[in-house]
Amino acid sequence: MPATLDDLLTSGVSGRRVLVRADLNVPLDEQNRITDDGRVRASVPTIKRLAGAGARVVVAAHLGRPQGEPDTKFSLAPVARRLGELLGAEVALAGDVAGEQARATVNDLPDGGVALLENVRFDARETSKDETERAELAGELAALAEGGAFVSDGFGVVHRKQASVYDVAKLLPHYAGGLVLAELDVLRTLTGNPERPYVVVLGGSKVSDKLAVIEALLPSVDTLLIGGGMMFTFLAAQGHSVGASLLEQDFVATARRLLDEHPDKIVVPVDVVVADKFAADASTDTVSVGAIPEGWMGLDIGPRTTEAFAAKVAAAKTVFWNGPAGVFELAPFAEGTRGVAQAIADGAAFSVVGGGDSAAAVRTLGLPEEKFSHISTGGGASLEFLEGKELPGVTVLEEGA
Repeated sequence: MPATLDDLLTSGVSGRRVLVRADLNVPLDEQNRITDDGRVRASVPTIKRLAGAGARVVVAAHLGRPQGEPDTKFSLAPVARRLGELLGAEVALAGDVAGEQARATVNDLPDGGVALLENVRFDARETSKDETERAELAGELAALAEGGAFVSDGFGVVHRKQASVYDVAKLLPHYAGGLVLAELDVLRTLTGNPERPYVVVLGGSKVSDKLAVIEALLPSVDTLLIGGGMMFTFLAAQGHSVGASLLEQDFVATARRLLDEHPDKIVVPVDVVVADKFAADASTDTVSVGAIPEGWMGLDIGPRTTEAFAAKVAAAKTVFWNGPAGVFELAPFAEGTRGVAQAIADGAAFSVVGGGDSAAAVRTLGLPEEKFSHISTGGGASLEFLEGKELPGVTVLEEGA
């Protein structure tokens, strides 16, 4: 087990610099306004504990996928403002990642102060495959916390071998933050001996994105409910025509094999909501999976499927949900996701929402977050853990702990 935030606080942090890798990769609208601040809110407890103990907190994070150079569209400025509101104190935003402006900003920090470095992906070395390049940036980041420590609290990035996640932990005394520890504890419950029935709800666009986790989960789950765009590859595997729906033809044979091998576990939709175009004002209809019109696309599970999925969830003792059932961002195609999510919220199961779009759906649809046992901040990291993959950002914390 890695050393923890509690261990660091016990050793004393007043007046010391602490570099925190947080996951503040939030969605922004066209006006650069945050549309879902869940990850920012999740980062607050660790930062607040450190600041409250007198540490000089230096936060590193990324936003979006800039191409290794500064891009105002991906600036962390709106995140700094929101983080400051949640902390009840100003958060100084450095003008660069680890250069002269970052050093000046950090040098001006008082005890208990918080600074946010500009988007670490503005520096191409952050995501470089060249270990020497990553190590160089990591050294510059570590210098900002000279004599201090590194706290890894961005669970959504621990599956990445990147400078601010992996390499910097080799250069500073390192600790797992409260968020990372909570996420690992929950996922170990799912992979250990979960209470049964254990039901997994998988959605999202592509089977190819979820195939590895499907293969990993099927031996241990009691029921696997398939929704989202990926359902059409399974429907095609059953011999149905899916019209203009999203279809990964290269994975139809794989889906057919999985259905043949696990006929009592995999549950696919029996009806779908279809539309003549991908738009909120599209003409829509609800049809059985064997009657999708040519040229129309399925954008949500239908009401009979929603009811069937909800019944499975209601009877479960453990639920893991990753991926919406439909295009919940558009009102005509939100009811499947709403129905399944509501059933999870209303149930008595230990329920884990697997980050990403699923977590966004909970908040977008106005469902009470406290009704879910755990809402993850790291969709990709959660899936890789469940697949049995090593998470570099966790492994490095265990070294020398």
